[in-house]
Amino acid sequence: MKNLIDNTVEFVKEKLEGAEAGHDWFHIERVWKLSQKIAVTESCNLEVVELSALLHDIADPKFHGGDETVALKVSREFLESQNASEDSIEQVLFIIKNISFKNRSEAPQNRPIELQIVQDADRLDAIGAIGVARTFNFGGFKNNLMYHPDIEPKLNMSKEEYKKSNGTTINHFYEKLLLLKDLMNTEKGKEMAEDRHRFMLNFLDQFYKEWNVD
Repeated sequence: MKNLIDNTVEFVKEKLEGAEAGHDWFHIERVWKLSQKIAVTESCNLEVVELSALLHDIADPKFHGGDETVALKVSREFLESQNASEDSIEQVLFIIKNISFKNRSEAPQNRPIELQIVQDADRLDAIGAIGVARTFNFGGFKNNLMYHPDIEPKLNMSKEEYKKSNGTTINHFYEKLLLLKDLMNTEKGKEMAEDRHRFMLNFLDQFYKEWNVD
């Protein structure tokens, strides 16, 4: 008999079929596996961690006109259909609501360890080689410039400015990706972020060398 996690995997795979490649099932699978890897180093509710990792991008606001309620509604309806406890549902929805980089200023100070774990896993998948690939994939999806020497990164953007930003793909490294290493919550997350952060710095060095042909 299939359990709740198995059913959630099937649901997410079906729901995200044909999704943009940086936010598809494979992104979810990586975040799910990273969450499990971090979770074994912490005292936490593993089922809540896994469910949250699997459902965290079930309806990314970027693809729903910025509406942040769609994911909460879809997740609640699914979990209720699986007879998940109300306590588990509330914990999962809390994580989905507060996981995002753009919502970091709105997140409560005392965040549960389950949120910290899934947030670290999601941020890890946004950096390193995978992060570089996802960033350029999404930049192409939005038809953004790769780079423009005269367009400066916009640092310290508000949530609304961040949501509306159509800057260059390279600027996104400075506006978000290079900041993530120092925003990791768990010791395991911090440890894993170091190598991925270093890779991005090396990539940027090489990018500028190739761009600035003498």
